[in-house]
Amino acid sequence: MDGTTGRPGLGGVVVGVDGSPSAHAAAMWAANEAVLRGSDLCLVHTADTDPAPPFLAAAEIDQYRRAGKELLARTAAAVGVRHPDLAVITELAAGSPADSLRRAAALSGTIVVGHRGRGGFSSLLLGSVGLEAAAAATTPVVVVRGAVEPAETGAVLAAVRDENDVGCARVAAREALLRKVPLRLLHVWGTAPYAGVRAARRNGAEDNAREHVRALSEVADRVHEEFPELALDAEGEKGHSVPGALVEASRRADLLVVGGRRAPGYLGPTIGRTTLTLLQHAYCPVELIPRHGPGHGSTS
Repeated sequence: MDGTTGRPGLGGVVVGVDGSPSAHAAAMWAANEAVLRGSDLCLVHTADTDPAPPFLAAAEIDQYRRAGKELLARTAAAVGVRHPDLAVITELAAGSPADSLRRAAALSGTIVVGHRGRGGFSSLLLGSVGLEAAAAATTPVVVVRGAVEPAETGAVLAAVRDENDVGCARVAAREALLRKVPLRLLHVWGTAPYAGVRAARRNGAEDNAREHVRALSEVADRVHEEFPELALDAEGEKGHSVPGALVEASRRADLLVVGGRRAPGYLGPTIGRTTLTLLQHAYCPVELIPRHGPGHGSTS
């Protein structure tokens, strides 16, 4: 995320489709998002037959590719029924599904995936392609959870951990403005569960709370300065489970935006425990904004 106040757009929308109900829900959500952004929608399906496995005959490869083209055409037609004026691009890709999505998104697009899938875009639980796309992404990734027609609550929620989440909050502000709804910034900090820290926590509880409030206020002030027309609410709370508090808060959000933090010293793509919990259990779509730079680990 840049540090300017130039208010650039959110970019195009790319969604992976595989014929599963979850991928269909993701495609419909992505179509709505593309309409809000005024961008094109790119539907991507990966047959993953190039290079062809030695046990696949040429006729079988052609069959897979024909089925992929038919799936793309059906999905594009379903999108067209809802959004007849939306420009839809279809892409039958070869190779790794996660890589295909990243190539289609290029430098500024947003990748959208369902939380469960079939074939090229399998379940977002451990080891799946969807999780790989989220962990190694260099552009925003939205994981669509829930029904095709999610209940709208009239708010966008952004999880704020520290001052480095200004970029995440900025994206959330733009999403809220598109939807004409308020933005809620939520900072949750955990309480130490073991006795050795309890005394120190009692002694420094007020200083600790002030530090958390300061971090949240700094992000809120930056967002308010850049988006003065946006209805903004900033809240801080402490609890035993940061992931649990954010999952519960997602019940009252149309979209949850969170910054992706990579573990320092880890060679390769990874995401933290809180982010993984949200991707697997949130009650609304989750938009993951990559965080880069010192202290956030390496990229793929």
